[in-house]
Amino acid sequence: MTFIRQSPSTGAGSPDVWGIYEPDTGSIQYVVADPETRKAALIDTVLNFDPAHARTGTWTAGESLRLVEAEGLEVEWILDTHPHADHLMAAAWLKQRLGVPMAIGEKTRDIARIWAGHYNTPDAFDPDRDFDRLFADGDSFTIGRLPVRVMLSPGHTLGSITYVVGTDAAFVHDTLMYPDSGSSRADFPGGSARDLYASIQKILALPEPTRLFVGHDYKGGGRSEPAWEATAAEHKARNAHLGGGVSEADFVALREARDRTLKLPDRMLYALQVNLRGGRLPEPDSDGRSYFRIPANLF
Repeated sequence: MTFIRQSPSTGAGSPDVWGIYEPDTGSIQYVVADPETRKAALIDTVLNFDPAHARTGTWTAGESLRLVEAEGLEVEWILDTHPHADHLMAAAWLKQRLGVPMAIGEKTRDIARIWAGHYNTPDAFDPDRDFDRLFADGDSFTIGRLPVRVMLSPGHTLGSITYVVGTDAAFVHDTLMYPDSGSSRADFPGGSARDLYASIQKILALPEPTRLFVGHDYKGGGRSEPAWEATAAEHKARNAHLGGGVSEADFVALREARDRTLKLPDRMLYALQVNLRGGRLPEPDSDGRSYFRIPANLF
């Protein structure tokens, strides 16, 4: 069942934000809008995927379109924070319907080179072809009249980025989890717990009232409902992995020990070959059907 919650604008320069929770992967996709102009962006949208049948679906991404229509919004951007390993991106499907640009971080090029090697498909991925904009650290753009600043936030992946929107919202993807769950893993190819710590410190240096919107929630602490929003001040005070000023050495030791216990996401080897194409399935074979390429015994 999809779960939707709004975080209203707090005043001038502050965006409206809606989170849409996808329960199969614990992912949150976002609609962020300028209350004045009603212009909006979609962030980290989800293409549903059943790994047992290799079957895709669009009902979660469709929720974002229904919300946009119900709220009278006009989408200007389809944004992703990184090539996700645990869910398939819906960016390409949404672009077909909305005709607006898709964007991600420029270091997706480096991630693409790593995974082209893992799949032994040297010419499969071309982020410059499949995305309309590749953002660098410090780049800026607008949603309506709201300024958006791009922060490079490596660690979970080497190319993850954060979108800081208006005066008090930041989409921090798979760096932090909700405070009771700590932080996200850093053991995927190109990831680094030490880089993750540094990225989180930059995020937590944002003004304390900044609303931080995370990429996933697994209902930590026995919560009955998902949660994905907390302020920078709340994370600094009570985040399970960083609250109270945990040192880099202690964080790295904790994160690496935790990561050694985690299995790969069940969608990962499917997801990367879709997400590094901007959410497009592999090119069809002569029978018109797309096929996934899964490397045996790689991990």
